[in-house]
Amino acid sequence: MNEEFKHLTSIQQQYIGFCNTPKLWIADAIYNLNQFQDLKSVSDAAFNETQLPTRLGKRLEHFVFHDINVNAKLTLLAQNIQIQHDKQTIGELDALLLVNNQPVHLEIIYKFYLYDPKLGPQELNCWIGPNRNDSLFLKLDKLKNKQLPLLRHPHTQPYLKDLGLKASEIQQQVLFKAQLFLPETIKSLSNTLLNKDCIVGTYINKEQLLALSHCQFYMPTKLEWLIETHDNVLWQTSDLFFKEVEYCFKSKRSPMVWIQNPDQVLKRCFVVWW
Repeated sequence: MNEEFKHLTSIQQQYIGFCNTPKLWIADAIYNLNQFQDLKSVSDAAFNETQLPTRLGKRLEHFVFHDINVNAKLTLLAQNIQIQHDKQTIGELDALLLVNNQPVHLEIIYKFYLYDPKLGPQELNCWIGPNRNDSLFLKLDKLKNKQLPLLRHPHTQPYLKDLGLKASEIQQQVLFKAQLFLPETIKSLSNTLLNKDCIVGTYINKEQLLALSHCQFYMPTKLEWLIETHDNVLWQTSDLFFKEVEYCFKSKRSPMVWIQNPDQVLKRCFVVWW
């Protein structure tokens, strides 16, 4: 991590972290869902916006819209299109754009998944959210059976007509990025269907955390989960930090943690309550 990065604003660091996060799979290797290939992120110096959504998911969408708008090959036609009927929202299309004049419906996903081998022999069933309340399998199912079919829903057609589009002429793609975390006891996955470059850390339980009392700790906010670890933060000693983790556990939250050992080596992991 260079010195210049450490002194960028938090938003710029988040944007760089988003840009550097790999796609979860290559081409259409998973469920024939096509990964969007045409997004070329500009240099971090070009991102100077400060008024951004505070929710992580919406902020990430904003990063994508930014990159589309600065790409000469791409034209953003509409974003966050809510499909409504009788004053009720049926669903939302993340983005409609032109790629060299070809209309594309793009769904944007960014996730943090932990690998739990106890969940079965099928790998896609084993990737779960830090708090165990979502999973890769369920997200893929929702994408394929709800979010993407929304384009062809009867109540979507008037929105498309207003943009001069026909559903039959629109390609559907996803931009699915993710950070993956393995158990501390597993060093790698040999036959994964996913992009191994997405594996960025490990996860540990309370007992494993207590064994690290000689280290220093930092608990990033959720927006900071995007950021690569660096040492320009307010580190906590183990006594104070363990109390903060206990508070998270009481509400069944698994925090992300940056750990700095006495040799100044940094690592990123989740500490799980389960």
